[in-house]
Amino acid sequence: MQKAAPAENKMGVMPIPKLILNMSLPMILSMLVQALYNVVDSYFVARYAQDALTAVSLAFPAQNLMIAVATGTAVGVNALLSRALGERKPEMANTIAENGVFLALVGYLLFLLFGLFGVRAFFATQTGVTSIVNYGVDYLSVVCCFSFGLFGQIMFERLMQSTGRTIYTMFTQGIGAIINIILDPVFIFVFKQGAKGAAIATVIGQIVAFTLAVILNHLKNEDIHLNIKAFRPNPRIIGRIYGIGVPSIIMVAIGSVMTFLFNIILINYTTAAELSATVFGVYFKLNSFVFMPVFGLNNGIIPIVAFNYGARNRTRMMLAVRLAVIYVTSYITLGMLAFMLIPDKLLGIFNASEEMLRVGVPALRIIGSTFLFAGICIVMGSVFQALGFGIYSMIVSIARQLVALLPAAYILARIGMRIGDDTLVWYSFPIAEIASLVTTLILFRRLYKNVIAPIPEGKA
Repeated sequence: MQKAAPAENKMGVMPIPKLILNMSLPMILSMLVQALYNVVDSYFVARYAQDALTAVSLAFPAQNLMIAVATGTAVGVNALLSRALGERKPEMANTIAENGVFLALVGYLLFLLFGLFGVRAFFATQTGVTSIVNYGVDYLSVVCCFSFGLFGQIMFERLMQSTGRTIYTMFTQGIGAIINIILDPVFIFVFKQGAKGAAIATVIGQIVAFTLAVILNHLKNEDIHLNIKAFRPNPRIIGRIYGIGVPSIIMVAIGSVMTFLFNIILINYTTAAELSATVFGVYFKLNSFVFMPVFGLNNGIIPIVAFNYGARNRTRMMLAVRLAVIYVTSYITLGMLAFMLIPDKLLGIFNASEEMLRVGVPALRIIGSTFLFAGICIVMGSVFQALGFGIYSMIVSIARQLVALLPAAYILARIGMRIGDDTLVWYSFPIAEIASLVTTLILFRRLYKNVIAPIPEGKA
């Protein structure tokens, strides 16, 4: 009896506008819930103690690095797995998925060690305020030592995204974030755990989301079949995963280094010191409402582009990219207007004092003016990752944060301290975003000429 031909994957046949909506909307919604969690988390911490909010802000670089390792590894798995499905290689897709799960475990073990032995030294390098250091150690130790939930959640969600089942990631991310939001005030105020309570709520939400993601993969993901008992690490596959994923990890890790050093610049070269660092941390919480949905769209675009690259269909690839730019630009304009028109209302969410408003209002307005540039760069970065050119994303990140942002911030902060103007340091962001946009467009032009243009046009 002749075996039936496998059904066409929707990433190769569904109309692109509908496909983007189908792939991205669940992730955009779940990312919005995640953004709400980010703000609510700090909202409650701010009402517990100002030093606790500062500690959570200073913890961000290490926490972001952990997320970078988890998501960067998952990006490599996502792109390779979607490409394997586009090339109709199901066994290769299974092997990629199994090695991805193994690498998620390795990533967790690294941050477990940091959580046990490195957290206090991390905070001591940023501030000498004992209460801030103690709050920070309480918070970050819990987040790192129980990060298996984060690593597992991200990896198993990407397995579903890679096969086009993004609707289920909305459930996992949404339920995890909602649990987090509910438990925050319970652990912070009822059990009087303070910053540690926020961390406990965070890891419980991640562990629940991880568990649900494993169950949904087992029940609903027919394209992936994990055989953990027979698994052996495959160095060639791991190399290919990290060939795409390491540039993404480095790209976000550079962001962690930037945030760490930017905090040091603020504390040493602005008159507001710790208050400026608090505003910087609050900015990252607020901008999640702008950029988390953009990253949700990005996560939907990567498998679409990767699948159609594997299927050799340039028309569908480029249509997806053009529509993504239009959607992102339209949405991010709203965020830019909010940051520029009502920064005082945004800061008021975090119980901002008059002094915090004095520092924060001009900071949000200046940084918010650059959002359009950042949105375009994010979409182009998704194309780099989908086609296996994650190194380009790394180059853009280096140009933005190490070559442009930090030197500009240092120089402007020193000048501002000399003339009594703390707002100057924030103008380093427009300088960095312009450098990022120019670098991105140059690299995309090169990629299009050498890789995309030779691909047959295909049907839309």
